[in-house]
Amino acid sequence: MTAAPKTTGYSSPLPDTRPHLGHAMASEWTKLKSVRSTVGTLASLVVVVVGVGVLFITQTRSDNYVAMPFTTPALFGLLVGQLSVMTLGVLMMSSEYGTGLIRTTYTAAPDRYRVLTAKYLVFGITTFLATAGSVYLVGLATMLVHGDAAAGPHPGVAWLYALAGSFYVTLLGVLAVAVGAMVRHSAGAIAVMLGVVTLPPLIGGILTVWEASAGAGRVLLGYNAPVALMQVFGMPNAGANPAPLAGLPGNATHMAVILLVTGAAVAGSYVMTGRRDL
Repeated sequence: MTAAPKTTGYSSPLPDTRPHLGHAMASEWTKLKSVRSTVGTLASLVVVVVGVGVLFITQTRSDNYVAMPFTTPALFGLLVGQLSVMTLGVLMMSSEYGTGLIRTTYTAAPDRYRVLTAKYLVFGITTFLATAGSVYLVGLATMLVHGDAAAGPHPGVAWLYALAGSFYVTLLGVLAVAVGAMVRHSAGAIAVMLGVVTLPPLIGGILTVWEASAGAGRVLLGYNAPVALMQVFGMPNAGANPAPLAGLPGNATHMAVILLVTGAAVAGSYVMTGRRDL
């Protein structure tokens, strides 16, 4: 009686690699560029920033830029375009919960923290490049149209302010991703972000009417996203004309506030994502 021949185990011709953060980022990038809503939202950011900026350029003269940087036209578009950034941030998380795709995502990549980190990185890099690219495109257009002697000298630090403003808007978007991860509902998360941006200056203006609440009103008028964006962007005397806004916080203070708020929200999103069921 002959012995049965030994069988060898199956060896796959495909490379056997351990999953890592790069794989998760590639997956998130594929989802970002494949979904119409996210692509459309990102495109609307570029269209708004460039469109409003070009319109502003056509309505100004060279001597208007003696007291403001060439990147100023992009700021007005960015004040509106930041809504697109926040919407995109919410959709990065909430759209998967709404469609049920999040179950497939966590089945393919069970490490939830890795998936969430990949979402933050892909969103942050993509949004910053799109925002900064749009701002610089408008700034270059302004310089070409109104960069004659009548505009006066313009230090290069204005372009650094533009980068800081783009980073500030990106942080607002990262905050929106965190809120979307915690709320897990598109409409609710977008409503929260709209409230964060639009309500403080509105409530602050109301509170300054009464002497008893004027102090709290001045705080809200000084510490809110639109004023912070104008300050960080390098807008001269942003909002400093009204008496209630005297003594606005500096750029470092505004950046510290958004970093603390965003950091706390991101930390909360990791905790809630790890503990909650789908």
